[in-house]
Amino acid sequence: MQLTVYLAGQIHDDWRKEVEAKSKEQSLPLLFVGPQTNHERSDNVGKNILGEQPSNLYKDNAASDINNFRTQVLLKKSDVVIALFGEKFKQWNTAMDASTAIAMNIPTIIVRPTSLIHPLKELSNKANVTVESIDQAIEVISYIYE
Repeated sequence: MQLTVYLAGQIHDDWRKEVEAKSKEQSLPLLFVGPQTNHERSDNVGKNILGEQPSNLYKDNAASDINNFRTQVLLKKSDVVIALFGEKFKQWNTAMDASTAIAMNIPTIIVRPTSLIHPLKELSNKANVTVESIDQAIEVISYIYE
């Protein structure tokens, strides 16, 4: 049984490749999807599709409409969400994706360091599982196949 896993989280490092590699090491039948990881493409998709916008506000709104459309489609097709919160980057999109998944009743695993226990307490309480590492998140998914 193949599961589709949405990888929600910041796009500034290669944590998704780590999840994919560790899943492959365990021969887990997982298909990975997630947000647009090309930052420039994500920021400019509205302008690129709809044309030049009159200001940055409209440019951002157009991009947000299309990015949210993409996220909604991919979340609806996902069996599981892994939402990674780290210390280095702002995590607004991660929080939005995780809360959307939870509201859509998609099983959600939050990965967060202990330093973020307090700021993420409500979101962690709503998620199915909260862990502190990618390895633990992979173990949770692996348990499905036992």
